Amino acid sequence: MMDLELPVVPERTPVPTFDLVIAGASGDLALRKLFPALAHRVAEGVIPRDSRVIGLVRSHDPGDGLMRTVEARLQEEGLSRAQAEAFMPHLEFVRTDVTNPESMTALNERLGPPDRVRAFYLATPPQLFAPASRALAGAGLLDGEARLILEKPLGKDLASAKAINEAVAEVLPERRTYRIDHYLGKETVQNLLVLRFANTLFERSWSQRDIDHVQITVAETVGLEKRADYYDGVGALRDMVQNHVLQLLCLFAIEPPNTLDADAVRDEKVRVLRALRPIHGADVLQRTVRGQYVRGSSNGQAVPGYAEELGRASGTETFAALRCDLDTWRWAGVPIYLRTGKRMGARYSEIAVTFKSVPHSIFGGDRRDGLAPNRLVIRLQPNDGVQMHLMMKVPGSGRLQLVPRTLDLRYDTAFNERTPDAYERLLTDVIRGDQTLFMRRDEVETAWGFVDPIIGGWRDYYATPHRYPAGTAGPSQAVGLIERDGRSWSEPELRG
Repeated sequence: MMDLELPVVPERTPVPTFDLVIAGASGDLALRKLFPALAHRVAEGVIPRDSRVIGLVRSHDPGDGLMRTVEARLQEEGLSRAQAEAFMPHLEFVRTDVTNPESMTALNERLGPPDRVRAFYLATPPQLFAPASRALAGAGLLDGEARLILEKPLGKDLASAKAINEAVAEVLPERRTYRIDHYLGKETVQNLLVLRFANTLFERSWSQRDIDHVQITVAETVGLEKRADYYDGVGALRDMVQNHVLQLLCLFAIEPPNTLDADAVRDEKVRVLRALRPIHGADVLQRTVRGQYVRGSSNGQAVPGYAEELGRASGTETFAALRCDLDTWRWAGVPIYLRTGKRMGARYSEIAVTFKSVPHSIFGGDRRDGLAPNRLVIRLQPNDGVQMHLMMKVPGSGRLQLVPRTLDLRYDTAFNERTPDAYERLLTDVIRGDQTLFMRRDEVETAWGFVDPIIGGWRDYYATPHRYPAGTAGPSQAVGLIERDGRSWSEPELRG
């Protein structure tokens, strides 16, 4: 009997009525991500009619001009005019300083009795997290079950991350602190847990017994854009590896949690981070690559180099590649290669798992040259989905011919539904009080504990990044990093 594949109707479970206060509400993050995410949830009927979104601005005119800007940006981000108009009654702006206790007291009076969920989103530079938290607490805004959302980056090293965490912990318990890494809200990232733990096929082969190596790539085609001042003090390792890339590594490599309870999942992620073999001192010369893009081309257009965009010479890396090892029973001997960069040849994020070759080929004696190893590619963007690369027979009655072919599951065709943006899931999870997809304090600090020695090793042994032309796959030294082990970087299959 044939199973019929019935259409899947996504659940649209409304959240409780809430007040969401966003500090930094005239910034790029709020306009490009937060407001559109909330507007989509309004259109889906997830957000109750009397919920409020209150944007805090310091110097921007909070009047009609800003409201018109938001409505226009919503339509630029793909919402219809009707959807944008349906969101606008939920939104209001207040001109205030989130670090000023007197301003926060006035805000508390404006909000009224705390008879609904309250959440405060600090879409601000990290140096404001501590004073803003104290001002909110001093005004009584963090009383009851109020929640605080912190946007990355959480510091620039272990010491500054600890300082932020300690300042927040003085005024708010961990269970009401939500540290956002938007990569964790992506549908394909969440599906990592389902792929592994709901499918016997993968869980039984998810170890050094069957896996040869793993590659995690987050490649961007953009340059500095409007982030020059921020980025030059940070670089690719701090900006991407310490959070996004290591979080992908954690979800890929974790042991099965007992339940999907938030702390059960995060306990296992911390264990992965603690199992990372340290990279320090002169190790950086063999196990890492730093790069910085120079003049080249992107999407057929000539583009300037990093130093030209910045307006001065700089030693900041725009590309980082690492060979990582996990000292655990499951992953012993399986190298995990990480790379991320700006002005790369293509924009994509993926986890590519290469399985070991068959031990013996019956197709031509012991020769295995023509047999490509199986690969599982989990694509986060674009074209979210999962690909399985297998060996197949070419049709025909002549000589037996084998070729690699791909089983391709794409979210947009498999479910015929719009894939929600990561912030849509994360914002509603805050309102529901679900911390599963948010970073716990010890996660953040353990990740910095791995990254800090690399930064120190670069300072002492690797101060000058290698150059690579914009529009390429990074410096040639990154090829050497993986080819020394007899492997090659996976090339993306970008399909329209």
